[in-house]
Formats: sequence, C-alpha cells, structure tokens
Amino acid sequence: MEFSQADFDRLLVAEHTRKTSEVNYAKDPLDAENLTKWGGALLELAQFQTVSDAKKMINDAISKLDEALMIKPSKHETLWCMGNALSTTAFMTTDSDEAKVSFDKAAQFFRRAVDADPGNELYQKSLEVAAKAPELHMDFQKAAASQQGMGGASSASSTSTAAKKKKSSDLKYDVFGWIILAVGIFAWVGMAKSHIPPPPPR
Repeated sequence: MEFSQADFDRLLVAEHTRKTSEVNYAKDPLDAENLTKWGGALLELAQFQTVSDAKKMINDAISKLDEALMIKPSKHETLWCMGNALSTTAFMTTDSDEAKVSFDKAAQFFRRAVDADPGNELYQKSLEVAAKAPELHMDFQKAAASQQGMGGASSASSTSTAAKKKKSSDLKYDVFGWIILAVGIFAWVGMAKSHIPPPPPR
C-alpha cells in the first residue's frame, strides 16, 4: 500500500500520541481522557499494520478504552471510540455470527454515546451506519471469497497464497477506508490536537 503525505502525517501524530499517552499513564493511570487518546491512537496505527498486527493493536485499544470506561462510564468520546473499535473488529472477522456479536456491541456503545451527547451528529451517523454494518460485512466477505476464488486453482500454491494474502490485505484497507469515510473513526485526533508536536521540517 502506498502512503500519501497525509497518511504519513497521521501516522506520525498517532505514534506521538501513543508514546505521550504511555508516559502520561505511568504518571496517572486513572486519567480517562489519556486512556481514550491512547485507544484512539492504537486504532489509527492499526490501519498501517498487517492484519494480524492490526488485530492485536485493536484488542489493545479495546483494553485501554475499557479502562477509561471503568473510570468514567459515561464519557461519550470513549463510548464512541469503543463503538469504532468493535466495528473494526467485526469487519476483520470472517465469521458472520461472531461479527454480528461485535456489531451489536458496537451499536450499544454508539447508542450510549448519542445518549450522553445527543446533539453530536457524528455519533448519530455512527449509530445509523452501525445498523447497516452487518449487511456491509456480508458484502465484504462475498467480495473476498470471489477474489480468492478467482486466484485460479491451476496456479502454483505459493502464487495463490501470495495472491490471497494481497487480496486479504487489500480488503482490510477497503474495510478501514469504509469505516473512516462513513463513521469518521479518527476524530479523536481533535481531542489530541493540543499535544501534537509541530510537523517536522520538510
């Protein structure tokens, strides 16, 4: 995957936020705002990883967001971030029943975020999108299956495996792209703006 300058800038910001959050956590493990930023940074960074590393990072994000919600159960930014983390987890699983469980949980978190901040259009949009997510997941799975099916049976197995990995990787970026577009998964950057270092000189 080619990185644009905007992708690279987002990657730098997310990595800086992750490191800063880690340092702040050592000083104050009960700072829900910091934990939310940390979880958001991990979600952002997950986009730039392999599928298996992305899954680990998303699970780590969920555990940070869980910690934040234990401290402040009604913090709407955290609730919304958790909805995004669970949606992303659902899109990355091939099992539709397992995905539905994650989508349902995500919808509950989006609903709680809307309840906590009813005027927030992004939260309302996220809740609307969550209702359509299982259907979209099925479409993605069908597309992935047909892409893999087209990697002809007659080709050498190593070529086929490489093609499957590439298709799987492409699909992952399609999924992330959809989530970013439809849900605005990374608005947490707005929360982190006060902590952003100046961009490096070009």
